[in-house]
Amino acid sequence: METIRIALVSLYANRLRSILTTLGIIIGIGAVIGLISLGRGVEDFIASEFESLGSNLLIVFASPPKSPTRERIEPITTVEATDLLSLPTIQYVAPIHGLIGNINSGGETFNATTYGVTPDYLIVRNYAVLWGRWVTVEDLDSKARVMVLGSTVAEELFGKDYNPVGEIVRYREVPMTIIGVMEKTSEAAGENEIAYIPLTTSQQRLAPPFRARTRDGGYFLDALYLQATSEDVMDEATRQIDEYLREAHNVQFDGEEDYTIVNQADVLEVLGSITGVLTIFLSLIAGISLLVGGIGIMNIMLVTVTERTKEIGLRKAVGAPASAILTQFLVESVVLSIIGGSLGVLLGWFMAIAGTILVDELNLSVDVDAVVFATSISILIGIVFGLYPAWQASRKNPVDSLRFE
Repeated sequence: METIRIALVSLYANRLRSILTTLGIIIGIGAVIGLISLGRGVEDFIASEFESLGSNLLIVFASPPKSPTRERIEPITTVEATDLLSLPTIQYVAPIHGLIGNINSGGETFNATTYGVTPDYLIVRNYAVLWGRWVTVEDLDSKARVMVLGSTVAEELFGKDYNPVGEIVRYREVPMTIIGVMEKTSEAAGENEIAYIPLTTSQQRLAPPFRARTRDGGYFLDALYLQATSEDVMDEATRQIDEYLREAHNVQFDGEEDYTIVNQADVLEVLGSITGVLTIFLSLIAGISLLVGGIGIMNIMLVTVTERTKEIGLRKAVGAPASAILTQFLVESVVLSIIGGSLGVLLGWFMAIAGTILVDELNLSVDVDAVVFATSISILIGIVFGLYPAWQASRKNPVDSLRFE
C-alpha cells in the first residue's frame, strides 16, 4: 500500500504528463471495447433479423446443379410440398409462387412482387395482420381474387394510416379485393413491399403457361418455407428433405442436385463466425494504439527514473534492496496503465451509448467480460512496458546516483 501511495503521489505531481502518457491506453482500450460492443450488437441484429423470418426455418428452392452432367433444372412443385409435410420432422410447409406486376388503385400505381401463399405462411414466417384478415382455405378452394397488402404497398397506394380493406385494385388487369394489410416488419426483410394472394389464384389465374403445370402433375413453386418441429431436429430435417428431393428429382450423383436447402441455424452459425472474426480483426487494429500507449509509458518511466536518480541513490543508501526499487517503479507503471484502462472503459461505454443512439437497429452494451479483458490488458501493458525502466532503476549504483546532478 505504501508503494501504491508513493506511485500516486508521483503521478499527481506530474499530472499533465501522466494524462498525456495515458492517452494511448485510453484510446486503445476505448476502441477495443467499442468495437467488441459493435461486433456483438451487429451479431445480435443479424440473429434477430433471421429469427424474424420464422423459427426453426428451412428454405427450399430450385437452383443450377454444380455438375455439368445435368443441365435441366426441375422446379419445386405443389406435389413435393404436400409430400414434405408428411415428414416426421416437419411441422408446417408454406409454399410460395412469385409474380411481379403493377397494382393500380385510382391514379396510384405500385410495382410490387406478389406472393401466392397458403394460410400456413403467416404461421411459418411469424407475421401478423394489422387490418382485415389473412388468406383462408376457402380463398384457395375458390381461387378468390383477393389480396393482402404489405405495409409499404398500402401506404403508397392509399396513404398512411388509411385502412383499405374492402377497396378494389387491379393487378395485371385483374380486379382484386383488399382483405387485409400486414403489420410493418423489419425493413431489411423486404416483406413490407410484397402483396399476398391465394396460391391457387397466383398459379391458375395469373401465371403464364410455362409457370403452371409441372412434370408430376402439380403446379410450379418458387420456394418452400418449412418449419421444423424443434430446433434440435433441424439437421435431421435437412437430411430427410434432401433424401426425398434426390429421389423426386432423380439425382444420381453428387453435384446433380438442382435444388438448394437453406438451414436457418447453419446460416446463423456462419454469420456469427464471420462477425466474430471481423470483431477480433478490428479489435487487433485498435490494439495498435495500445502498443503506442505502452511505448509511451516506457518512455515516460525512463524519464522518471532519470529525474529521480538521487532519490533512488538515497533509498539504496539507507538500505532499500534492488527489489524494492524495482517494485516501486513497476507499481507506478501499472497504476498509470490501470488509470488509463479505467478511463478507456468509460470511453468505450460512451461509444456504445452513442452507437445505440445513432443507429436505432443496434443495441450496443458493454459486457462484463469486455471490462475484465480491458483491465487485464491494462495491467499487462503496465508490467511489460514498465519492467525495463524499473529494472534500470534497480541496477543504479547508489554512490553514482547520489552524485547525479
